[in-house]
Amino acid sequence: MSRAARSLLVFGVYLELLAAILIVAPNALLSVFRVVHTHEVWIRVLGVVVGYVGVYYIISARHEFRPVIVASVPVRLMLMVSFVAFVLLHYADPAILVFGVADLVGALWTAASLRSDASTISSNRR
Repeated sequence: MSRAARSLLVFGVYLELLAAILIVAPNALLSVFRVVHTHEVWIRVLGVVVGYVGVYYIISARHEFRPVIVASVPVRLMLMVSFVAFVLLHYADPAILVFGVADLVGALWTAASLRSDASTISSNRR
């Protein structure tokens, strides 16, 4: 498995764990980040969607599906950009930024791994 695929696999597993928490015990997670508890169904709906994305990432990683691996980098970077905008516009508490850190770090890891994989392939061809 390439380094980039491995980074996406790890991120996909993280999303599956996050999804399970959002579905089963969302307020436990919200408490950690001092976000107001909710009894609305939407946090659980978000958990289901996060779980779907996690499955796509895991499958893409296991099959080295490069288009998804490459596309995941700007998509995950945009999550943090969106969260920063939400905070600046006073739509959300700054605590939401903690949720974006995993996406930011994961995207940077995948981007670096894509470059590393490319240089390894390039040097093996010589």
